[in-house]
Amino acid sequence: MNRIVKVPLSENEIDELRAGDYVYLTGTIYTARDAAHKRMYETMKKGEKLPIKLNGNVLYYLGPSPARDGQVIGSAGPTTSSRMDKYTPDMLDAGLKGMVGKGKRSVEVIKAIKRNHAIYFAAVGGAGALLSQCIKSSEVIAYDDLGTEAIRRLYIENLPVIVVIDKNGNNLYETAAKEWRRI
Repeated sequence: MNRIVKVPLSENEIDELRAGDYVYLTGTIYTARDAAHKRMYETMKKGEKLPIKLNGNVLYYLGPSPARDGQVIGSAGPTTSSRMDKYTPDMLDAGLKGMVGKGKRSVEVIKAIKRNHAIYFAAVGGAGALLSQCIKSSEVIAYDDLGTEAIRRLYIENLPVIVVIDKNGNNLYETAAKEWRRI
């Protein structure tokens, strides 16, 4: 599959996505890396309100480089997703529906993806300058003191990603490795 997927994600979109699908995300997503995840997790544990609503939203594991003159954002490549795994199950349980990053996820995260009918997308690491061209607006909306790890609201058009783990827990990293071994 090669199609545009609107974000925030609808249940219908999630139902149709399968591990291995190539899609282009268009709409509003939020950035959050290690420090923002830790702060959001601590906020949730205190029973306090988060600075963003997680319901249906997608987090991009991104800490962009500074924008050059005339640019919306600097290099915008994904960071390693496993660094957020400690916090991710609770965020999925609170309504998060999608994540964009790179690399494998823990068993606990995969269980939470299945339990919450969510999706894990991968973006190509090392292609941050190219990916930044898909970002049409960027605004820091929380945790400004974290610098590049602040939470940003992004409006994106046709951000190329691949579904790595679908709502059923099908995991492209596992199936692709098995397929490769058969060759």
